[in-house]
Amino acid sequence: MAEHKALSASELCRKYDLAALGFKDTSELEDLWEPLGQDRAVEAIRFGIGVRHQGFNLFAFGPAGAGKTETILRYLEPEAAAKPVPDDWCYVNNFAEPDHPKILRLPAGRAKELARQMESLAEEVRVVIAAAYESEDYRTRLDVIVEQFKLKQEEAFEELQKKAGEKNIALVRTPMGLALAPARGGKVIDPAVFSKMPGEEQEQIKKDISELEGDLQTAVRMLPELEREQRREIIKLNREVTSFAVDHLIDENREKWKDCTAVVEFLDEVRDYVINHSDVFRLSKDEAVETAPAQVAANIAIQQDRVIGNCQVNVLVSHDAKGGAPIVYEDNPTVENLLGRIEHRSEFGSLVTDFRLIKAGALHRANGGYLILDARRLLFQPYAWETLKRELRSREIRIESLTQMMSLGSMVSLQPETIPLDIKVILIGDPVLYYLLSQNDHDFHNLFKVPVDFDDRLPVTDDAVTLYARYVATEARKKQLMPLKRNAVEQVMQRMTRLTGDTERLLSHTRSLSDLLSEADYWASSRGAKQITGADVDQAVKAHIYRSDRLRERTQEQFERGTMMLDTDGTRVGQINGLSVLQLGDFAFGRPSRITARVHLGRGRVVDIEREVELGGPLHSKGVLILSNFLAARYTEDKPLSLTASLVFEQSYGGVDGDSASSTELYALLSALSKVPIKQSLAVTGSVNQFGEVQAIGGVNEKIEGFFDLCDFRGLTGEQGVLIPKANVKHLMLKDEVVAAAEKGLFHIYAVASIDEGIEILTGEKAGELNDSGNYPVDSINGKVKARLEAFADAARRYVKSTEDGKSAGPENG
Repeated sequence: MAEHKALSASELCRKYDLAALGFKDTSELEDLWEPLGQDRAVEAIRFGIGVRHQGFNLFAFGPAGAGKTETILRYLEPEAAAKPVPDDWCYVNNFAEPDHPKILRLPAGRAKELARQMESLAEEVRVVIAAAYESEDYRTRLDVIVEQFKLKQEEAFEELQKKAGEKNIALVRTPMGLALAPARGGKVIDPAVFSKMPGEEQEQIKKDISELEGDLQTAVRMLPELEREQRREIIKLNREVTSFAVDHLIDENREKWKDCTAVVEFLDEVRDYVINHSDVFRLSKDEAVETAPAQVAANIAIQQDRVIGNCQVNVLVSHDAKGGAPIVYEDNPTVENLLGRIEHRSEFGSLVTDFRLIKAGALHRANGGYLILDARRLLFQPYAWETLKRELRSREIRIESLTQMMSLGSMVSLQPETIPLDIKVILIGDPVLYYLLSQNDHDFHNLFKVPVDFDDRLPVTDDAVTLYARYVATEARKKQLMPLKRNAVEQVMQRMTRLTGDTERLLSHTRSLSDLLSEADYWASSRGAKQITGADVDQAVKAHIYRSDRLRERTQEQFERGTMMLDTDGTRVGQINGLSVLQLGDFAFGRPSRITARVHLGRGRVVDIEREVELGGPLHSKGVLILSNFLAARYTEDKPLSLTASLVFEQSYGGVDGDSASSTELYALLSALSKVPIKQSLAVTGSVNQFGEVQAIGGVNEKIEGFFDLCDFRGLTGEQGVLIPKANVKHLMLKDEVVAAAEKGLFHIYAVASIDEGIEILTGEKAGELNDSGNYPVDSINGKVKARLEAFADAARRYVKSTEDGKSAGPENG
């Protein structure tokens, strides 16, 4: 049997030595501007923000906390600053169709100027029109018109009265209107007197009245026409007076905006609108209160405010003329926050709206620039994802509420004119979201053609180590922390390597590094230091673990107090110590478990008790199924596998998954079949394939440390240790206590590549190799297993034969 040596202490943890860099603390190191280890992502960002063709929006994905947003902004801000400032956007009243507000597109920075001018103009219009109507000239001209039409009415009735007087008929006013009655001496005859008059005279009077009634009706029919003509003259006068009052104000503003045709046209529309609605200003608010009931006065005030408001400008988006293209991050991407919204106000118990209540959304603010959204939050908002896709496809911003989209409610709303959309959208999310959308959303690749894949690991090279030291210095200065001494940087890099679970990689995860530096700064400041040392970093790591490891300690107590059974010395047949990892949030720890195997004659099944009771996951079940095939292929090629074996994690009351215990279970099976005991001072982890090769697993550091802690509590004997796959040696970043124990020979880590290597370490006996005749040495593990399985096969054959013989000797055959 070849000697199996444990790994040396230097192989159990990577240490960094930065003496060659020649710095004492990070204040001597330059800032690192380029993101560390993100070459692929940076190239994608530069391409994505540079290409202007439709559909080349970006989806940045990677681990949460990897600094995706910060990295994107680092390249986006200078690019945006160099681009031209987009135009301003305003909504104004559509005087022909008020339910369809019109859009005004203005040069950058001029929208607010127009809004201020229109607000000032509207107030001046209110004042000058009211003053014009209160002027002596207007009142005189109005009185003239009224008098003229009054005279025309009187002339029409004077002629009728004269004609009636000649026939002794009087024109009188009654509650029912004008009427004709018989008269004598200019006085109406009493009906009693009229009844006593001669019949011929009465008939003549009736005849005269009948003739005059036609003239009276003609005169009465003239009154509405005269009134309409009077109103037309008054309107003409009002327009003339209003035009004289406001034309010079409009002309002043028209001159200021003569370079903007759309504004000039709008000013012309405002002029016509004000002139057409100038009558609402004939009665001032104060006069309305004095001369009209409160409700009427309120209505007049509302009408005046509405006319003034319809002449104003709703600035949707205004930019600084020197600001470059906008960069907008929308933290809550609901439909309304993306598209904007139309608000309502209450008037006399009803909800009303107008163009002034249109509010901008993130798409408006980012139009002409860049919009950054969190993909997960976007997808969780009802209709937000479909809405964003629709706007990007149509390249227009169409303001709609959810009630409109879903055809719910009957509230009167607006249909604003759409705005052309020119935008670059950057989604930030998880890799899972990116791949799910890629596979299931047919529009996704048409709209988001640039994937930005962030990594949080970089290979450990001399250049990478130098850059990482600058990276640490940059993060410390960015967070205004104390400088780190060189040994502190070394400790930080050691911790970041441990977090990757790979000695050949460094973790460039921004949040993890930032948190570690902040905690180390706290411990340094708590002792009054001015620099962060390696001891501070070590204290930060230990404190972070302590805050999270209550359940680990509770689990460890179960073994220490004997509640959970696990041996760390002696030998047992069919019993072995397996290792698993429990993950709680961002904290993981190893948990040793006793695994046992029992075998007996059967039908070639390896029973996974965990699977039978539905506690085993599919990966664990896969590993167990491999074992039966391994046994059959290695030991019983020409005979049936005639055993039933059972495997179980003892005192396991939760789910079990993963194949990292498959080699452990195979060792237990081999021990049970060969009846050779396994050293309980050793624990095992690693998966196995059908050829008996031990394969790499995850969480190797936590698994080793979990078993070490138990052995350390019970007392290290120099016999204890752990078997790991050889492929996992490059992942070892064990804590100092384990390394120190290994260096003293008190704890051992064995790296194995095959089951044969492992079983020799576990049992102290040779595994055995096939000889030329195809057999294993009789005294080897493999020889004993093969012999046991062949004995099972022979026993099964004898059992079947005896059963058949029993049937042939039955009563039916006599």
